[in-house]
Amino acid sequence: MTVFFAIAALLTLLVVGWLMRALLRPTAGSLVSSQNLNISIYRDQLQALERDLARGAISAADYDATRDELQLRMLDDTDAGDSAAAGATPAPRAGRRSALAIAVLIPVAAASMYAWLGQPTAMDPAAAQASANQQVEQMVEGLAARLQANPGDRKGWAMLARSLKVMGRLDEAEQAFQKAGDAINDDPELLVAYADLLAVRADHNIAGRPLELVQQALALDPKHPMGLMMVGVAAYRQGDFKAAISHWENLLTVLPPDSDDARQIASNIAEARERAGAPGAPKSARPSDATASKQAPAAPAAAGAMTQEKINQMVEGLATRLKSQPDDLAGWARLARAYKVLGRLEEAEQAYVKAGKQVDGDPDLLTQYADLLAMRAGNQLEGRPLALLDKALALNPKHPMALMMAGSAAFRRADYALAITHWEKALTVLEPGSRDATLVAGEIADARAKLKARQPTGAKP
Repeated sequence: MTVFFAIAALLTLLVVGWLMRALLRPTAGSLVSSQNLNISIYRDQLQALERDLARGAISAADYDATRDELQLRMLDDTDAGDSAAAGATPAPRAGRRSALAIAVLIPVAAASMYAWLGQPTAMDPAAAQASANQQVEQMVEGLAARLQANPGDRKGWAMLARSLKVMGRLDEAEQAFQKAGDAINDDPELLVAYADLLAVRADHNIAGRPLELVQQALALDPKHPMGLMMVGVAAYRQGDFKAAISHWENLLTVLPPDSDDARQIASNIAEARERAGAPGAPKSARPSDATASKQAPAAPAAAGAMTQEKINQMVEGLATRLKSQPDDLAGWARLARAYKVLGRLEEAEQAYVKAGKQVDGDPDLLTQYADLLAMRAGNQLEGRPLALLDKALALNPKHPMALMMAGSAAFRRADYALAITHWEKALTVLEPGSRDATLVAGEIADARAKLKARQPTGAKP
């Protein structure tokens, strides 16, 4: 903030100084040019008089009289010019008054305009973050209040449920999902989101109602990435390794071939084959013709396998191996994601740091790391999480999750124009008509309404 004000003050002083210099600088008069003009005229008249004498048009006496008269008039004009020169020396009194007025009014006007139109608190990260948090809370509470008055808006309840889930208000999110009712039954995205919520509330246990919802989602969309991941994890936990392999191999067909997710799934398949007694697949195994997925799932191994004790054993086994192989950056990235899903956020952050360049060059990992840091900071995106999102978007300007998160960060700090830009770009890569696309379109409409309300009355949008 201090640097900003120093730069603003310097620029104001430069402008004032430039204007004052123009007003106080003495100006050269036009006296010399006027005298020269008069002398030239008299010289021409004398030359004409001499020509008349030579032609005999006038007598010598007339010539002398006329010449003397012209010379006297020339001397008079020259003396008048000298007097005018003495009186024409400009006294810079008016210029000084104008310069003084400018020196006072410009800084005062600039400060007043900034106080009226500017946002000084935006330069204070703590104040800006507190304001953003309050705005998010107000948005969610406003939606909840509207739904209380219109309880039949099932799609609204579904939107509120997802918002509450992201904010960590799981009890309220589950109640909102229940009120959404049939609105989620034909939407695989909502079904999987509800299943994930129930699994989280049940200590990451997918069996039972969460699994039913996932299976219902896969009946609508057999290639849903998160649904395939979760049903594979459920089969793995139940010891049905062949089913887990089948689901995860199906998942590989919709993941980017060289992505970290594809490598993680291939590793999980190899481990499932080993547990099933089948020959283990190479660690580098991955599909050669996988198609790009618009939504990357979390690592299945991180979500758990069979029992919580075995999950911990797997994770600790990976952590132990990495201590002896600290240069395995991809392994640290997998461990980070596993810790994140298990809720061991501090250890996850340490693992992401050790993954180093593996994270820096992967937009998926950068986005996941940003999400982790935001979770640790109470779902705050400003600061380091936003820097990671910017880096992810530099690598992949159309990364859907990074665009949505960057848009949310801009909206929270009331930069509605930037939020609209990020979300409109996200719409170009989200599946048209999907739940995410619908929600993003709703956020864009809300941001536009807030941007319009901010404009002064009568201003053009």
